[in-house]
Amino acid sequence: MTSQTRRGRLAHVALAAIGASILLTVVIGLLGPSAMVPALAGPAWQPPYSLSAAPEPHLVVALAAAAIVLGGLGLLGALAWLRDIPARWLVVAGCVVAGVLAFLPPSGSGDHLNYAAYGRMVTLGLNPYTHGAVDLPGDPVAGAVEDPWREEPSVYGPVATALQAVASWIGGDSVRMTIFVLALFNAAAFIVTGLLVDRFTRHDPSARLRAALLWTANPLLLYQLVAGMHVDTLAIACMVAALLARGRPAGSGVLLGLGVAIKVNAGLVALGPAWELRRRPGRLAVMAGCAVAVVVAGYAVVGPEAIEPITRTSKSISHASFWKLVQGWLQAVVGTGSAYRGEIQVGSLLVLVLLAWSLLRPASLRSSGAGLSAPAVAAGLVVAYVFATPYVLPWYDGLALGVLALVGASAVDGFVVAHLTVLSLAYLPARVVGQPADLDWLREVLRPQLAWVLLALTVALVVWARRAAGRVRTPRG
Repeated sequence: MTSQTRRGRLAHVALAAIGASILLTVVIGLLGPSAMVPALAGPAWQPPYSLSAAPEPHLVVALAAAAIVLGGLGLLGALAWLRDIPARWLVVAGCVVAGVLAFLPPSGSGDHLNYAAYGRMVTLGLNPYTHGAVDLPGDPVAGAVEDPWREEPSVYGPVATALQAVASWIGGDSVRMTIFVLALFNAAAFIVTGLLVDRFTRHDPSARLRAALLWTANPLLLYQLVAGMHVDTLAIACMVAALLARGRPAGSGVLLGLGVAIKVNAGLVALGPAWELRRRPGRLAVMAGCAVAVVVAGYAVVGPEAIEPITRTSKSISHASFWKLVQGWLQAVVGTGSAYRGEIQVGSLLVLVLLAWSLLRPASLRSSGAGLSAPAVAAGLVVAYVFATPYVLPWYDGLALGVLALVGASAVDGFVVAHLTVLSLAYLPARVVGQPADLDWLREVLRPQLAWVLLALTVALVVWARRAAGRVRTPRG
């Protein structure tokens, strides 16, 4: 068997794994309410639809685990071996699946129930930035919010809240219809992002295929962003569009502002165009001015109360983060009287700077040997952020993959895919309600152990980036 034949067979195996992963994600939603899928109250004739099969908790969690593992391994294999399939088929398939998932109940977490409740608060005259679902007792929409989030106010930007309010206005008392409208917004954002990335890479077949794998036909993103229906999808769409529209500073600035006004951490992408325009102060001023104007206008409408929840959550440490290990070490050595959040914030900033500096040196994120482009700078910063931040969840990696699709291929692709795979397994599922007691080990044992894997990936990424930069600097004898 020739090496080309072997590669072809491995590529088809990888493609089959991706297909199986996507199919499992669809099946989880199709089966209806379960340990993975929160129940949605409302008339049965309203979307989203399911079989209401009441699947056993262990079954759906096993299906999700299989979807994650097959998706991660299949994606890594496809990025390495897939060459001979037209990218347009992957783009079409990914868009169709995203559309289908919009008509199925969201799975994996209960965040979408929070979105519906925040929109409901706006339509009822309550401030979602100062109140939680618990402040609407007896309300059919707010009552669907799951523990431990019932007392939490919104941490999302004014544009996200506006879309949530529109969905609530359309859905009324029906959780189902409210969620369906939000799902349509989310699926549309995912599809638009995929089409923009595909158009950007259409002149290079290999780049176009890679972009389709990283975004539109990515089984892990279909699992997390589309089936999981996270608001990050909307911010990513704005940021990718802003990077591609940066030839028009005003339009790009507006898009950057919209992205930040959906989710603040997406603002890292804005540093890419800022770097590219650093020697053109006039155009930079126009872009920055438009972006700031959109953000300021949005927060002026919702009020300064919207800022406090963001500053509070910025000091949190997620359970799967390797910073949780650091926190445990500090408490064991120094004492348990402090959570050491301040020290961890400083440490994470130092790691972020180290990662960003390592990635943005003359390595493979540099575009066509012509210096660092806006997408390359944005990609380096966002990748550094998702690897270094103390508070990270699987769907945060979507921003990194969306921006990476706009730059050249490198080993960074594999690092981010592996990071997303491990995080997805760590938050399987990302909800507390409806989980059988004998699966508590997933949260109490597996999740802390996977933090070690994330730490190893972070160290490996720094080592690779520094070696890649060294290879570029040192000419051959």
